[in-house]
Amino acid sequence: MSLKGRHVIQISDLSVLEIDEICELAEQIIVDPNSFKEVCRGKILAALFFEPSTRTRLSFEAAMLRLGGSVEGFADASYTSTTKGEILADTIRVVSSYADVIAIRSPKEGAALLASEYSACPIINAGDGGHFHPTQTLTDLLTIRQLKGGLEGMTICCVGDLRFGRTVHSLTQAMCRYPKNRFIFVSPKELAIPEYMVEDVLKPAGIEYECAERMEDVIDKADILYMTRVQKERFFNEQDYIRLKDSYILDKEKMRRAKKDMIVLHPLPRVNEISYEVDSDPRAAYFKQVKFGMYARMSLMAKLTGAL
Repeated sequence: MSLKGRHVIQISDLSVLEIDEICELAEQIIVDPNSFKEVCRGKILAALFFEPSTRTRLSFEAAMLRLGGSVEGFADASYTSTTKGEILADTIRVVSSYADVIAIRSPKEGAALLASEYSACPIINAGDGGHFHPTQTLTDLLTIRQLKGGLEGMTICCVGDLRFGRTVHSLTQAMCRYPKNRFIFVSPKELAIPEYMVEDVLKPAGIEYECAERMEDVIDKADILYMTRVQKERFFNEQDYIRLKDSYILDKEKMRRAKKDMIVLHPLPRVNEISYEVDSDPRAAYFKQVKFGMYARMSLMAKLTGAL
């Protein structure tokens, strides 16, 4: 089925079949990247990053360049006409007249959805506040497929900031759609998984889940350990951030309790929630995850632009 011209605002915009097709194309690119280096020749990605980003922005740009396309955009909104008071709708109307696909990141929830209402080309949500980050989820799913052999029958343990963590929300939304998956949510009470995720996603899907406050108590059950940082930029009260920021740190001692074939994922950047001593553990997959992200975005953009 064709994804040409579609917007991807949250992972639920894609059916399970479409997610699988995106992952399968990404896996073909991984095996033979040279066969895809010209498929987006003449296509332009507009990368509109109203919020700081390293991996996501560069991953999108590298993905389009490796497909033979071009990139325009900005990484600092202070150099754009928004400083003059231009509204997002007008920015999108202008940029979509130049580009074939737009990747937008904003600290404001709902910004990508709003952009999709005014865009003449596909919008990809590259993160909107505490809401969703669908291409990070495609990255996570591709990584799990590559390293665990599938997306079914997994116990996913999500740790850290589960209240504001848009990557956790998107991953939960996606993995609930595959059979026999279960979740363990580990966080302080102040950063627990939002109630709407429980009521609107987990319960309707009949997903088994549990909540805990200590990683040590549940890490042995996990097939996938999904670490997140406590995000300073999401807090209104700096004292709350300081109190909670070091709540969960993964180190060698905790890793000794984990399964031998567990994998550790993290959307990055990390601050200190994963000790550097864990990097040498073969179960640490977060830097592999970064590269898989580029392939996932290559696949998605090739499909949205109609190149493949």
